[in-house]
Amino acid sequence: MMDHGGDVWQGSGPGQWLDFSASLRPEGTPDWVLEAMARALEAARYYPQRSMDEARRGLCAYAGVEPARLLPTAGGVAAIDLICQVARRVFYLPPTFNEYARRARVHGRHALPYQGELGAGDVLFLCNPNNPTGEALSRQAVLELGERVARQGGILAVDEAFIDYCPECSVRDRAGDSLWVAGSLTKILAIPGARLGYLLSGQAPLAAMEALALPWALNAFAGAVAQALPDHLDQLAQEAALNRLRREQLAQALASRGALVFPSQANFLLADLGRTVPDLREQGILVRDCASFGLSPRHLRVGVRTPAENLRLIQALWPSEPA
Repeated sequence: MMDHGGDVWQGSGPGQWLDFSASLRPEGTPDWVLEAMARALEAARYYPQRSMDEARRGLCAYAGVEPARLLPTAGGVAAIDLICQVARRVFYLPPTFNEYARRARVHGRHALPYQGELGAGDVLFLCNPNNPTGEALSRQAVLELGERVARQGGILAVDEAFIDYCPECSVRDRAGDSLWVAGSLTKILAIPGARLGYLLSGQAPLAAMEALALPWALNAFAGAVAQALPDHLDQLAQEAALNRLRREQLAQALASRGALVFPSQANFLLADLGRTVPDLREQGILVRDCASFGLSPRHLRVGVRTPAENLRLIQALWPSEPA
């Protein structure tokens, strides 16, 4: 069972694989990100700035919030972990990312599917867009859910790991005492190895979680990317637009061959093939099975890649049909 995508270290290494299991920018890391990290090489000999002030300013400009409400983290999962540390109980909406329950249990918290009721100090995780379905709730729907959770004394924690592909759904600017947001630049910048994320909340809960965080959360390379981020926001919008076009084309190709394709606003698609997902590793292709999400062996989640790469996937899944 594959708990996470991107395991390109099997076999002879990354160069062997066409990786549809991880939802990352298919062209790889943008040049401006590589340039920022190259500039950080000299800083790698020093401890990073513990306060992360410069990285925090860059992330705040990107997110449109003030520094007192944002904590840089080593990827989105580090933000999720901090939230689980302060939660009384953790609730989630299956099928969804399994790290909410996993990190909650690591910290001795109960982790349960949400049935509509919460108590004081309970946290409900909402993945928006959701992983693995790709479905995104509107901004208004998220805010309404947050109000309902707050009336019960709970906290809505919105995981916006894929929000750069539908930024109109983001609630980053509304983060506060009972609405928390975990985010990541991993996907749209293709930097899973750099670990750049953030946590947003009200000042008091953020201070409590920052006190629990490990020091030097951002390495020199993640910090350099965060600082450069405000100068490249237009490029993020361009990436999202290109992804929408490619996603629609891939969805049509899958559906035309009989697959049930779920609506997505992320950079991946969930599909029910109507048959067990084949092992494509002999063809050099990695796909994400959905067993860890509690879905059947018929389901697969595939990242949206370039048109040529997407065609190669279709041909591998349906070798007897014309392209």
